[in-house]
Amino acid sequence: MSKKIIRLCYRKVIDASSQKVWDQYIFDSTYTEFLMQSQFYNQEKKFTTFAEILHNVPAAERLHFLVSAAITGYLQQLNGIVPDILNNLGKHFLFFKNYRFEVINSDIKNKASHQVAINFFSEPLLWQDTINGFLLVSPVGAAQTEDGVRTDLVQLQPFLSIYSLKTAEG
Repeated sequence: MSKKIIRLCYRKVIDASSQKVWDQYIFDSTYTEFLMQSQFYNQEKKFTTFAEILHNVPAAERLHFLVSAAITGYLQQLNGIVPDILNNLGKHFLFFKNYRFEVINSDIKNKASHQVAINFFSEPLLWQDTINGFLLVSPVGAAQTEDGVRTDLVQLQPFLSIYSLKTAEG
């Protein structure tokens, strides 16, 4: 019998309308970092938007990486738990080690247009079943008890998707 091992990706978009305190810290810190880092690629101040800088200065693609330095401390606060995604009992259950940060939009003259995304990639999960739009999953390698293996039921929702699928025998 084959097992399906999946990794989920949650794309958290943060912008000026984000309400949570953690999100606001990310917004402010990444905007400040963007202002500092973009100066190197826009020394003559010809461009105001992230898109213009990217279009005219190919090396500016590094801004995603350079601005990501502003979020490392905030990510550590999460203790490896993907934010916002809850199981059907209202508990955080999804763990991550890997993420990818990106600047979506920004403007050195208009903070309100700043928008970033953090893509969180979950640790591997065993996909047990799909029940009415909910994924029934369990941690890979979870201990078997007399009741069976511990599972979580998570609803499919916007910005949450199956990132990878691997079939394994056993």
